[in-house]
Amino acid sequence: MKSLYLFLILLLIGNTIFAQQKLYNIITYGAKPDAKTNNVLSIQKAIDAASANGGGIVLIPAGKFVTGVINLKSGVDLHLDAKAQLLGSTIRADYGVKQASALIVASQQHHIAITGKGTIDGQAVELLKDIYKHLQDGTLEDNEWQVYNPWHQMRPAEANRPKLIEFINCDDISIKNITIKNGLCWIQNYKNCSNLIIDSVKVESTTFLNNDGIDLVDCKNVKVTNSFINAADDGICLKSEDPKGSCEDIYIANCTIRSSASAFKLGTASYGGFKKITVRDIKVYDTFRSAIALESVDGAVLEDIDIRNVTAKNTGNAIFIRLGQRNKKADPGKVRRIYIGNVKAEIPSGKPDKGYSMEGPAVRYPHNVFPSSIVGIPGYPVQDVMLENIEITYRGGAKKETAHFGLDSLDKVPENISDYPEFSMFGELPAWGFYIRHADGIKIKNMTLKYQKDDFRTACIFNDVVGLNLNEVKIPTVKTYPVIIFKNAANPLLKAIQIPGDSKETIKKL
Repeated sequence: MKSLYLFLILLLIGNTIFAQQKLYNIITYGAKPDAKTNNVLSIQKAIDAASANGGGIVLIPAGKFVTGVINLKSGVDLHLDAKAQLLGSTIRADYGVKQASALIVASQQHHIAITGKGTIDGQAVELLKDIYKHLQDGTLEDNEWQVYNPWHQMRPAEANRPKLIEFINCDDISIKNITIKNGLCWIQNYKNCSNLIIDSVKVESTTFLNNDGIDLVDCKNVKVTNSFINAADDGICLKSEDPKGSCEDIYIANCTIRSSASAFKLGTASYGGFKKITVRDIKVYDTFRSAIALESVDGAVLEDIDIRNVTAKNTGNAIFIRLGQRNKKADPGKVRRIYIGNVKAEIPSGKPDKGYSMEGPAVRYPHNVFPSSIVGIPGYPVQDVMLENIEITYRGGAKKETAHFGLDSLDKVPENISDYPEFSMFGELPAWGFYIRHADGIKIKNMTLKYQKDDFRTACIFNDVVGLNLNEVKIPTVKTYPVIIFKNAANPLLKAIQIPGDSKETIKKL
């Protein structure tokens, strides 16, 4: 009975707070739901009025409302009715003369929200036509236009392609229940923000490149839950652009991700740090690169990462962990204290995102399927990684005619210390299951690696690895011996290794 009374009291308090929130309907301020009129002035008036009066709910009612750049202000909840569509202008000039502003922006604001079951639509296809028109007639400045890029296409710079949501230096943020789609650049960018909740959000944006679903840049105390991401670039990506900043105390759970890059990623921008990152219950499908990518290449300290319960189907790579040195102005960072558990991944032999409107750039040399990898650089090992309850199934079918890297050439695997980090960065590798190099304190417990079609390569290679502990490693199908190779790996601890054949044949130390 006491619990019932408590519930009723909390409900009463909640309703009272809700009742105190004044409603500002954009129609009252002159907005027209005709899918043509640019309502930016009407919407901004409603936001300004709500903020000036201590906060309130700015309602986007049912209908199609076109807008230019909106500045969200403290105390305001921009609420979209379930049948509301907030449409980004298709005129490039509406986003600024040089650097394109995001559609919805906030800077140094607090207690702000975007809620409701409506849709924010960047109308990317039509906006892109206008951008191309101005680029072709020379009326839009763009330093990257007509510059060669790996996709062999002329494309506008990111500076000319608006993001949809960009909050900078804001606190106490809620993004809930909305659908966000059809952007031309990062869909959501939260930079130096704190106390951020993103819940039950749907992102559908595969129109163009650089379409990250969610970007968290040097943010603190963030929860991303119950969301769906279908993006032409990284799905959920944490970045650190400030050498003195970091992404810290981040919780991500119950999300489904489809990406033409990596699904969950720390990096590539990695100047400050990534600390205390927790990930739970993630489903990944049709993803071009890695299901899990953890990267420090600009000097960042990446530590205390806990990832559990990841299911990945039709994904180019399961796990990729990299410590490199792209930033020549800083010493290499640190990658350490990582736990990854309960991962089940299926890796195809073909391109996982083939057929999507904007595919990831195909690797431009013949190769067989790439293994998962953990790779540091000489003198700077990846440290203290625990992999537990891992099952990776490869389609297999590797052929020597496609590519062959002999076991007598292990030292010729390139270091590529300053290269852009991705699972294919070392080229063809001599292992099909797992490749680990320059690492210290690697523990693997209950890992199963298998392929559906024969692979001529060895399964696992450990090169320059100290403090290696393998417990219950299962490789049930074997075509090539040795199955596990140690090179410069002193005294690895091996227990309950389950591989067909004589142990003298299955494991080799070079």
